[in-house]
Amino acid sequence: MSDLSALSSVPPAGVSGLHRDAVLKFFYGPMDCGKSTLALQINYNHRRQGRHGLVVTKHDRSGGPRVTSRIGLDGEAIEVEDGFDFSSLVLRRTAPRLDYLICDEVQFYSVEQIEQLADLVDDCDVDVYAFGLASDFRSELFPATRRLFELADEVCRLQVEVLCWCGRPGQLNARTVGGELVRAGEQVVIADTGQAPVRYQVLCRRHFRSGDLGKHTPAP
Repeated sequence: MSDLSALSSVPPAGVSGLHRDAVLKFFYGPMDCGKSTLALQINYNHRRQGRHGLVVTKHDRSGGPRVTSRIGLDGEAIEVEDGFDFSSLVLRRTAPRLDYLICDEVQFYSVEQIEQLADLVDDCDVDVYAFGLASDFRSELFPATRRLFELADEVCRLQVEVLCWCGRPGQLNARTVGGELVRAGEQVVIADTGQAPVRYQVLCRRHFRSGDLGKHTPAP
């Protein structure tokens, strides 16, 4: 594990005269911990230094090819479809070269796509900053994030505090249907999009395991 360091300035390729190896960084945490906000901030900082990058996402809460945060920040992005090949981002690009990728909602990517991201880092010298949940509503790792834990050069748990309804640190993402916690079903169900009966709530380990949602209903 490492401290957050991606906000530091990074010179554009070829500008500083110094070479550093590209990196694969994985930033993770529960819902509401600021993953998408940080993704947008890192993209802004790197662009401000003259670096050329792309932002990609999958199943953003907006329902479109955008990265959106719960505090209101958002930005355009490329949607990662099931058969999306990340190598095409480099192969079809002529100029300027691709310096970095910002990858949001990586828990929804395929394991093969995570391998492709590692290839971009190792073979094409492209920095990859990945953001996502570690575990699903059953408290089990997503396959894509498991592979990121195995492959990433740096794994960073975001330190923005998310609280359970009881006031303890929120660690796990519970799924509710009609206000009741559920522990079975498809791993990926997109919710929190209006009045849908399926919603998610961050709980501490104690109340996730006991299934106690408290009396407070989180705001959309």
